[in-house]
Amino acid sequence: MKYIPKNQTIAIMQPYFLPYIGYFQLINAVDSFVIYDNIEYSKKSWVNRNRFLQNNKDCLFSLPLRKDSDFLHIDKRYLSDSFNPSKILDSLHFAYRKAPHYNSLMPLLESIFSYPRENLFDFIYHSILLICRYLEIKSNIFISSCIDINHSLKSKDKVISICKALNATSYINPIGGIGLYFNDDFKRENINLRFLETNGNLIYRQFENDFVPNLSIIDIIAFNDIAQIKQLLLQYKLIDSIKNAENSAMGGGSRYYLIIFLYDYYRLITLTLLFYIFYHSINSINLTTRTNYAR
Repeated sequence: MKYIPKNQTIAIMQPYFLPYIGYFQLINAVDSFVIYDNIEYSKKSWVNRNRFLQNNKDCLFSLPLRKDSDFLHIDKRYLSDSFNPSKILDSLHFAYRKAPHYNSLMPLLESIFSYPRENLFDFIYHSILLICRYLEIKSNIFISSCIDINHSLKSKDKVISICKALNATSYINPIGGIGLYFNDDFKRENINLRFLETNGNLIYRQFENDFVPNLSIIDIIAFNDIAQIKQLLLQYKLIDSIKNAENSAMGGGSRYYLIIFLYDYYRLITLTLLFYIFYHSINSINLTTRTNYAR
């Protein structure tokens, strides 16, 4: 059995194909990174698609999939027989052929797209490993189904179970999950919960045009050398879950957020109703006074 050190910081994510830099910031920020393979595929996710820069605008590219049940796990989905890697590579070639680091980007993309496996998870997992190697990210990467836990668990229970299996004392989640996970649930298991937020002002030069943010990591590789990318990988902040729990207005982190919201909502309704009654009472009094005066 592979030795797993204690007091690890870990993160867990779905597999995304050539994702934006925030994904790799998360990998770089932890000791061990877990990629879900035994999780349901979602058409609306970024699992098999992303965006690149074409003619100064963001353009979508995707891995076509075989038609199959929407309820299958990602590791049970396969690339379509019509998948043509050369077609995507041609598009990326013409989009970035004048970028300063084109000669570094294209060999990497060729290695990614020439991978012979048709399984969706294998294909994406391989691409993530290659990019991490290129970016010199040293974090350990685990596949979720290979971790000895009860895989029927859901949501926070599964996350906590993975944390415990990997001897983690700290768990970092992307900022998008700030309303999904709560400090008390993790604190009971002696796990520190934090959230990673990519800096909103993360920019770099893209040709001579206005900056287009949140594109695939391939855009960053095309326009930046390794030293510059390493600096970009550090442009994030970690938000403590305590702040999240105490200030529900910043992202719904408190489990009492709904109660607070309903309380404020009904208070507003009550004040509106009282004002309405008061206003019409005054009008009624004035009307009575005017009527009596007229008599």
